[in-house]
Amino acid sequence: MLDRLQFGVEYNAQVGELNPLATLFVVVEGERRPALFLGTSSDRIGSPEGRQAYYATASKYVPVLRTSLNATLNWSEWDEAFNVPFGAAVELGRGFSARYMYDGEQSHALLDRFIGDRWGVSLMAIWLEDFGFAVHGGF
Repeated sequence: MLDRLQFGVEYNAQVGELNPLATLFVVVEGERRPALFLGTSSDRIGSPEGRQAYYATASKYVPVLRTSLNATLNWSEWDEAFNVPFGAAVELGRGFSARYMYDGEQSHALLDRFIGDRWGVSLMAIWLEDFGFAVHGGF
């Protein structure tokens, strides 16, 4: 919507729920400076219907490793507590990346395929046990 403010929706087919997404980019990443953003989205994978999370995330791309790193301070409505998710994504080339994420309770692995700057699909190993997929895009 604006350069530093994004709004969207996410749909969870498992519970038939639409949730708001919002992100405010407070600090844009620089050569030596991580990005910092604030936002809200649905709570963790598997959370009950109607639970939101509110977070502050720092992220940094490390060119020599072709890897993005992130860490978050997250307020979970499900737990009514703070948790600390983190993750890393390694570029594999040709629009593919492999991502590991810990959501504050469980680990997940993803194989992402990005199509241009705004579209992509992800094959997910949820809780490193069950498989799923996600489609993401913007305009």
